[in-house]
This record gives sequence, C-alpha cells and structure tokens, in this order.
Amino acid sequence: MAIHMLRELDRLKRRVLSLSALVEESLRKAVVALEDRDAVLARRIIESDYEIDQMEVEVEEDCLKLLALYQPVAIDLRFIIATIKINSDLERIGDLAVNIAERAEYLATHAAVDIPFDFAGMADKARAMVRRALDALVNMDARLARQVCAADDEVDAMNREMYDKVKDAMRKHPEWIDQLVHILSTSRHLERVADHATNISEDVIYMIEGEIVRHRTEDYKKQAGASS
Repeated sequence: MAIHMLRELDRLKRRVLSLSALVEESLRKAVVALEDRDAVLARRIIESDYEIDQMEVEVEEDCLKLLALYQPVAIDLRFIIATIKINSDLERIGDLAVNIAERAEYLATHAAVDIPFDFAGMADKARAMVRRALDALVNMDARLARQVCAADDEVDAMNREMYDKVKDAMRKHPEWIDQLVHILSTSRHLERVADHATNISEDVIYMIEGEIVRHRTEDYKKQAGASS
C-alpha cells in the first residue's frame, strides 16, 4: 500500500504543478492584454477560465481520495492538507487573472488615460511571488517560502501608491472616472495575487516544518534579511 500511496502522491504533485503553470500563464496573458489594450486576448482569457476550474476540482478529488484510501500520517498528511489549501489559492489567482482581463477588455474599448505608474513592475513582482512560492513547493524550500512572504509588503506599497495616483487623477480629470476605477481595481487584483502567493508560501512552510506561520510578517522580514 505504501508504494501505491507514494505513486498517487507523486501524481498529485504533478497535477498541482500543471495547474500552477496554467494559472501563471493566465495571469501573464491578462497583464499583457492590459498593457497592449488587447480586447481579443482579454476575452480569450475570460473564456478559458473553465480549464482552471475543472483542474481545481480534480486536484481536490484526488486529495480526498488519498485521505480516504490511505489514511496518511506525518509529512504525507501535511502535504495533502497543504495541497488542498494551495489548490484553492491557485484557483483564486486564476479568478483574479480573469478579473484583470475583464478590466483590460473594458479599458481597451475606451479612451486611454495617462497615469505615471509602473503597472508592469507591480505585475512582475506579483507574478514573481507566485513563481517563487511554487518553486518553494517543488523544492521543499522553507527559506524561499519565507522570502516570498516578506516580499508581500512591496506589492502592498505599490497598491497604496496607485490609490494615491488615481485619487489625484480623479480630481484633475473627472471625465476619466470610469477608466480610473477599472485601473484601481486592477491594482487591487494584483495585490490580492500577492496575498495568495503569501498564503501558498505559508502552507509550504507548514508542509515542511509542521508549523502554522500565518500573521507573522515581521518574522518573515527579519529572517529574509538575515539570509540575504
């Protein structure tokens, strides 16, 4: 039975990695659609979300089957529990990519507005957090997972900066209000992507060390600084 369980665990890990690749690509394309004002690409992302939803259901079913059939313990049990939570976070990132694509589709069909903000830089930071969180999962690297958690403050700061810029632009250009609301929503969605990457990293730490580390941002920053 142990051999069968190990085989199923390996299959589950591969399926989670496939889901993560799909989610990361959806997020990347959503940002491209926003930057290029590409309504066709944005619509394609929205319509393909069902693939991520279906895969999320399949991963959850695999986890429940493993729990029921093999009654795993110790690190195998922690892996399955963490995977259930990571699976949910990945699906939410996929939903956020769709939300960004919807904002991109709207903005592509309306007059462009000029806000001096590094959207690409914010998107790159959020995507890098997701990628590194998944690298931490693949390599069972708790140190890298803690670095991802510490990086969340940078994206939070960029979201606050965007809020201030949009507020200022609304005062100066009230005719831009509809577009500015969509731009602000996009910034918020990227900030939420970073939050989900942090959640994934916290679950990786739990998986490896058996320790629940939520709500310990200051610890992350100290440990990340010590390891740099």
